[in-house]
Amino acid sequence: MAEGPKIELFVKASDDAESVGNCPFCQRLFMILWLKGVNFTLTTVDMRRAPDVLKDLAPGSQPPFLIYNDEVKTDTNKIEEFLEEKLAPPQYPKLCCRYKKSNTTGQDIFRRFSAYIKNPSPELNDMLEKQFLSTLVKLNMYLESPLLHELDQNPNITESTRLYLDGDSFTLADCNLLPKLNIIKVVCKEYRNFDMPRQLKGLTRYMDNAYKKDEFRYTCPNESEILTAYKFVAKYLTKQIKTE
Repeated sequence: MAEGPKIELFVKASDDAESVGNCPFCQRLFMILWLKGVNFTLTTVDMRRAPDVLKDLAPGSQPPFLIYNDEVKTDTNKIEEFLEEKLAPPQYPKLCCRYKKSNTTGQDIFRRFSAYIKNPSPELNDMLEKQFLSTLVKLNMYLESPLLHELDQNPNITESTRLYLDGDSFTLADCNLLPKLNIIKVVCKEYRNFDMPRQLKGLTRYMDNAYKKDEFRYTCPNESEILTAYKFVAKYLTKQIKTE
């Protein structure tokens, strides 16, 4: 059996430099490599204390970046494509989606979330929350709609029972979307007391199943790390500062 490639993934370090930091792009690549089942080294980069690492390996770049057999890769999308091409069957599983729509579903959620959570004006909150919620509803509709292979198995099915975006296995689309949804869940709870609506059954099923997967659960940053990353950009609307 041929020796596998030598891979090192550099990701953003946490604020205390002890674990992985808040970076959905870093988590995305971390998940992909784990799902591929390839041996790799994970290196956390403390952006405050290790600038020389960046200067030497990837000048002008921010984590994540990848070294694959001494070749440096710095663009997240291109790294994903590269790994899918190089780490291919039969030795490694294919992670691309069966359905094109799985790749684009939910792509506007993070933008609407950012507008909602960074807004300092209470009078705009309801409008921005509705716009954000509408993106979750769209994602939920896709997750509840049966996919073609489900309809082939059962033409009478009216609601999907699949585990993830594209079926019952993690794909590249899940690696892209789930790290963002995790951030959204944590930040919205803290700054807006907003929970993912349980009545969105497809989204609830998706998130519950995702958190059961080691490749997602154990690549998530600590919640405190997410809140630290957002403390200067997210805005409280109702939390009052106690005065003497």
